[in-house]
Amino acid sequence: MAAERSPSQIGLRPARLDDASSLAALAIEVWVGTYLRLGVNAQFADYVFGELTPTRFRELLQMPSETFIVSQNLEGIDGFIRISDGPRPPNGPGSAVEIATLYVQPRHHGRGLGKALLQAGLHHCAELGRDAPWLTTNAQNSAAIAFYQDQGFVVTGQTHFRIGAEAYLNEVLTYWGGGR
Repeated sequence: MAAERSPSQIGLRPARLDDASSLAALAIEVWVGTYLRLGVNAQFADYVFGELTPTRFRELLQMPSETFIVSQNLEGIDGFIRISDGPRPPNGPGSAVEIATLYVQPRHHGRGLGKALLQAGLHHCAELGRDAPWLTTNAQNSAAIAFYQDQGFVVTGQTHFRIGAEAYLNEVLTYWGGGR
């Protein structure tokens, strides 16, 4: 496993509009690698090419309710967090701010990027006056659930991620502070 970088070695910055294509490519890489384990069907391909596009990221980057923080290395973006101000948790407790996405390229796992991005995102939530941000993750993604629990999140409910007529069980996690 790669050595964890110190926070001073991790280059975090706000995303810019010209990052849209890099964010889309990173999102596709992580989403496909995480969720398409049994093959690609048209429904999943349509979702990816409809939602994880440079155009969609440009739209999101221009919305005042959306905040993106990226991890920038010498070559480009290797991770990002997206915070959405306004959405309420689908059920249970939590404030009106969602950690909508936290993606790190798999080859950069174990370097502290996810923790650094999450801490920056939590700091942003605190600046918004939201002390209990929430997120969802696929119920089968035990590594992500363990990561968030280690950072002070608690499972507070369940919901479903829907693509077409299909529904996939997701855990709702809410930040109550602490962490290991």
